[in-house]
Amino acid sequence: MNRSDKSHWYTFIFLGPDKKWSLLFLFNCHHLYENPWTIPNLLCVCRILLAPFLGHLIIQQKFHLSLALFALAGATDLLDGYIARTWPTQKSALGSALDPLADKILISILYVSLTYAELIPAPLTALVIFRDIGLIAAVFWVRYKTVPPPVTLTKFFNPCYTTAQLKPTLISKINTAIQLCLVAASLAAPVFQYTDSILLQCLWYITAVTTTASGYSYWHYGRKTVQVLNTRSPS
Repeated sequence: MNRSDKSHWYTFIFLGPDKKWSLLFLFNCHHLYENPWTIPNLLCVCRILLAPFLGHLIIQQKFHLSLALFALAGATDLLDGYIARTWPTQKSALGSALDPLADKILISILYVSLTYAELIPAPLTALVIFRDIGLIAAVFWVRYKTVPPPVTLTKFFNPCYTTAQLKPTLISKINTAIQLCLVAASLAAPVFQYTDSILLQCLWYITAVTTTASGYSYWHYGRKTVQVLNTRSPS
């Protein structure tokens, strides 16, 4: 039995006794199932797991090690994107959501930690986190609206079922790059002794502008940033 057949059997278990409707549902959901265990997805998970450890190191003011591990996290980000683009079998709709989610978790934890270390101003960190919370809430809403009924926690959080694919805006990609540049510059500041640099402070304002513009772009373009792969069947 291949992986797709297994997904059919599991869906049948979720739906219960109505066999006629269940078989139709299984047929409709055949194309939704995908393998979540790809190398890019695993690299994203590693980046998520690395984030709290990095935050702890920053709070402990171990900036040399923090900077080295942040460079490693950045390398995994570049690597998972390269693998997904080069080998189509490694590309997944789950990855389109997991990659930016990993970035948001990493950025949020590092911004809070750097604010605690007095390397990034608190208002900027609040702006970054507020935007990310809004985007994550929107992703959960789209997921809820596109998961076929009946919606259960098991089905909702099952990474094997893909119902939508995210399409980040250009300004959002630029914003993520600038936010990560600020993290790198802030981590390097105590290492290379330029914490009071005017250029670093200018980067704060640039990050605030791109973060605001990115949040507005998602609100303005709305549904254009989400490709729905499946819509709910009538309940």
